[in-house]
This record gives sequence, C-alpha cells and structure tokens, in this order.
Amino acid sequence: QVHLVESGGCLVQAGGSLRLSCAASGSIFDITAMGWYRQAPGNQRELVATISKRFSTNYADFVKGRFTISRDNAKNTVILQMNSLKPEDTAVYYCNADARATVESRDNYWGQGTQVTVYS
Repeated sequence: QVHLVESGGCLVQAGGSLRLSCAASGSIFDITAMGWYRQAPGNQRELVATISKRFSTNYADFVKGRFTISRDNAKNTVILQMNSLKPEDTAVYYCNADARATVESRDNYWGQGTQVTVYS
C-alpha cells in the first residue's frame, strides 16, 4: 500500500505564491507518474499537472506559465510551485501517483487533499 500526504495549502492573496508538497510512503517498489489534480466546489476533479519518472511534464492550459511541477525520485516527493495565483485557483488540491507496492502490483493512489484558497 502506498500513502500520499499533501501539505502546503493555505489562504493566500491573489498574485501570491504557494508551494504544495506531496510525500509518498509505505510499501513502495516503484512510482511512475505523479501529479496534481484539483476540485473546486460544484466542479469535477481536474488535472493540474503531471510529471513522469523521467521528469517529462504536462500542464493544464490554465496553469501554464504560472505553475511548475517537480519531483525528487529519491525522496518519493512531488512539488507544485504555484505563482501568480488567481481566485479561480481556489480548490482542494490532490496528489496522485501511479505506483507499484510490489513488483507484480500496480495501482493508482490519491492523497487526502489540501485546501488552497485565493482571495482578491
């Protein structure tokens, strides 16, 4: 079993920055893709950014140029640096990982989420 724990969400003024962190722990054989998703009230969960094990990144159009995703494979962590935040970025941000707890298994895991609130 792989556990994901996010941190870094808080209340921030528009135009400000936040850094979200996600640490994976537990029985980890390998982690391939990691990413961040978000869900605002009344909306579906949506992709924010993903990063492969070899550091290939993918961003949603609405965060390109403002957010940067990175990871540390040795520490099993993924970071989301968020700059130029807007009120519409307000949401619960979830960490996601495709991981193998054993050589035979592969599953998709979610963290509990961390609240980001941007006020104008």
